[in-house]
Amino acid sequence: MSKKFYPLFGLLIVAALVLAACGGAPAASGDASEPATADTAAPADDAAPAPAAQTAAQGETLAAVVARGYLVCGANNQVPGFGYVDADGNFSGVDVDYCRALAAAIFGDADAVEFRPVTAPERFTALQSGEIDVLSRNTTWTLTRDTELAGNFTATTFYDGQGLMVPSATGFTTLEDLAGGSVCVQTGTTTELNLADAFAAAGISYSPVVFEDADSTFAAYSEGRCDAVTTDKSGLVSRRSVLADPSAHDILDVTLSKEPLGPMVRHGDDQWFDIAQWTVFALIAAEEYGITSANVDQVKASNTDPQINRLLGNEGELGAKLGLSNEWAYNVIKLAGNYGEIYNRNLGPDTPTYIPRGYNSIYTEGGLLFAPPFN
Repeated sequence: MSKKFYPLFGLLIVAALVLAACGGAPAASGDASEPATADTAAPADDAAPAPAAQTAAQGETLAAVVARGYLVCGANNQVPGFGYVDADGNFSGVDVDYCRALAAAIFGDADAVEFRPVTAPERFTALQSGEIDVLSRNTTWTLTRDTELAGNFTATTFYDGQGLMVPSATGFTTLEDLAGGSVCVQTGTTTELNLADAFAAAGISYSPVVFEDADSTFAAYSEGRCDAVTTDKSGLVSRRSVLADPSAHDILDVTLSKEPLGPMVRHGDDQWFDIAQWTVFALIAAEEYGITSANVDQVKASNTDPQINRLLGNEGELGAKLGLSNEWAYNVIKLAGNYGEIYNRNLGPDTPTYIPRGYNSIYTEGGLLFAPPFN
């Protein structure tokens, strides 16, 4: 993929401003935690200090994506239900389907997307450098990531919290049961800092056992090299589903953190941020209005609700405001489904990675998912 470079003079000015404001290159969030401490689990900004970030100019990203003919999505390939690759090389998961929805919004083709697996430590660099157009990889929204990594988070697509899983045979049920024990954790994520904070607040000692990626982390846990493993609870559910005997492992009734997960794009290109953001809202609104991939054509042909007509492109020029076709949201729903369809396809009761909706329900059903008006 081609990369865009600023003129040398511009780079010197930016570098001078950054040094003046920050006293040097900012460290990614979580860098302050001890290297030997447990590492993050879902998102990751505590790898190495971020390189000088490249921001995108207004309208630049959409133009580049359209000229290329497909979207490049930075995704996970090791977490069933969110971002996973099967034996045939097919990607699936909630985060993967978001990128398909984004491709549908842009091209009217949900398959116009290339999935690029990125590890926790390398994901932000891949986004900053322009290697990927959007990061959709179970990444937690934090203040540090929002400010120091030159990125913007869209609306949250999955509300989660960090947890702990232990072998059922241990009989462990509380955090205190792990006093003096060891915990497997993935490096390059916010999990290590959360883990350290939780044990420190409880006055409990423990030994972190740190690994580079999710596969290595859970392989070590399954081999008995640590007493527990930690990541987002959604990740624990998905990884437990592929262990030799899922029923032999318990997820403790302990929540170590808040983990709002969602897509991330580069700073500087508000048009691209709007497209990424409102694609999330289109998925949520469609579920709220009862519009599915199966009935969207019927609703589009016979509906009289102005909000729904604007959403589906029958009225107004909302698509033009984003630089897209007026049927962008119709294409999202028709080709990717609404939020509930995506959730059920990957995390529903008929999947091995079933997670009850809970906070990830529409606000009218007691959840936190809420889309602004399509006006």
